[in-house]
Amino acid sequence: MVGTQPKRNLDREHRPERVRRRLHAAGGSGHVGDAVLGAVDGGITSFAVVAGAVGGGFSSVVVVILGFASLLADGFSMAVSNYLGTKSESEGAAQAHREERRHIEEVPEGQCEELREIFAAKGFEGETLERIVEAISSDDQLWAETVAREEFGVQAADTGKPLRAGGATFAAFLAAGLVPLAPFLVPLLTPQQAFVASIAATTVAFLVIGLVKARALQQPPLRSGLETLLTGGGAALLAYGVGALLRGWLGTGAVA
Repeated sequence: MVGTQPKRNLDREHRPERVRRRLHAAGGSGHVGDAVLGAVDGGITSFAVVAGAVGGGFSSVVVVILGFASLLADGFSMAVSNYLGTKSESEGAAQAHREERRHIEEVPEGQCEELREIFAAKGFEGETLERIVEAISSDDQLWAETVAREEFGVQAADTGKPLRAGGATFAAFLAAGLVPLAPFLVPLLTPQQAFVASIAATTVAFLVIGLVKARALQQPPLRSGLETLLTGGGAALLAYGVGALLRGWLGTGAVA
């Protein structure tokens, strides 16, 4: 009875319809990763700016100005970096596929031998190996994609992916980054009261981001949530300490 329940779960997960759904979803899972990364970075960046400003004795108005300026600038920078990096990968994949298609047209025998060597290295041989080579080489696009993936480690090029990746990163960065700033927009709260509310709200946000990350990356939820919380908390504590230290060192006092 000990292993019965896990075995049943595995059986359900490997039914044809679930396998097809999982494989189909895997094609777009990269954007979940982009969003999670953007959310984590946005929350940490914004909370660190808030903590540093409060530690430096600044008013809520200054905290909001610094926070929003940092949020928009850093979010845009991160989104552009992700866009350019993903675009470079996509262009590299497209180039590899074009090269393989050209080789298939110009030296099909050589490409067949390359395909044969690829699958022979995986342990296939004899008639089985020849059937695999024959089946793949009957479709030029599949042939080129297979060789490019096995030889260069690139997937099929997706020209729309870079823009979607950058957009997902920017949107998640802004959404998570607004959480630490929100309490400072409430006029009735003092900077210290707003900071306490910001700590509580951001703690919940980091735990939620960690749970989403755990689901996307198939990690233990509690460990992922605590890891994200400790990372963000450590950055904020460091920023608060630096702000307080500089405030005392420069003798500026609180900013009205």
